[in-house]
Amino acid sequence: MAPGVLYFLVFHYGALFGNVVAFKEYVPFIGVVDSPFVGFGNFTALFAEPAFWSAAWNTLSLSLVQIVFFFPMPLALALLLHSVSQGRVRKFVQSVVYLPHFISWVIVIALFQQILGGDGLLNGLLGGGSGDNLVDVFGNPTAFQPLMVLELVWKDCGWGTIIFLAALHNVDEGLYEAAAIDGAGPWRRFWHVTLPSIRPVIILLLILRLGEILTVGFEQILLQRDSFGPATAEVIDTFVYYNAVTDGHWGMSAAAALFKGVIGACLVFAANKVAHRLGEQGVYR
Repeated sequence: MAPGVLYFLVFHYGALFGNVVAFKEYVPFIGVVDSPFVGFGNFTALFAEPAFWSAAWNTLSLSLVQIVFFFPMPLALALLLHSVSQGRVRKFVQSVVYLPHFISWVIVIALFQQILGGDGLLNGLLGGGSGDNLVDVFGNPTAFQPLMVLELVWKDCGWGTIIFLAALHNVDEGLYEAAAIDGAGPWRRFWHVTLPSIRPVIILLLILRLGEILTVGFEQILLQRDSFGPATAEVIDTFVYYNAVTDGHWGMSAAAALFKGVIGACLVFAANKVAHRLGEQGVYR
């Protein structure tokens, strides 16, 4: 466990010290300690910045779309894999659907551009080699969110089935047999046996996902931000990156990141409390 514990100590708990930058006029050349303290001045400037609220709205809307359309996909795929009776076939399919998770986003975006871009394969097939750009997904702002979800499903849907498959394997087979003897069909067995048995896992993952509702995939969006434009593709993470690294507004960017973290923590606590009211354990008791 030592490498994992060390990772969290250094990159999560140790990195919390950096939040002090949100309350300072940080200058990299003089360091965090010697930079002048400005209190909540960075937050005041941040909340008065229209670009931040535009990025926050883009982040929230994209995250809600991902929850609605991506979150159920690993469960559906896990149910399909679990229903395969032949063990070798199931293991082979599992290995295949896991593989895209280990491909970097740079390669994934390049593949989608080669297929759906202006000079991509789809235009080549539809145009019959005429060179006409009949479909240009990467130049259409309205296609941004559906494309983000499509890329996420292709890359991480298989990886997301791991926990659901483990939960499905723990369901008592006797419950299915008893339900079948009572005349329950496949749909009723799913509704009255499978779903209640894995409901705690679903609620746990949903709570954790709500905690990351303002985190929608920095690398994936950064690689496509310029194609769709900041008005459509700017999210909080890219706002922090460009304002800090490019423009040098370190304090305001740190304030935005801290604001995002506080909102995520509040959502976890609130969702966990709702889970307790519903009789579930949630993330913690």
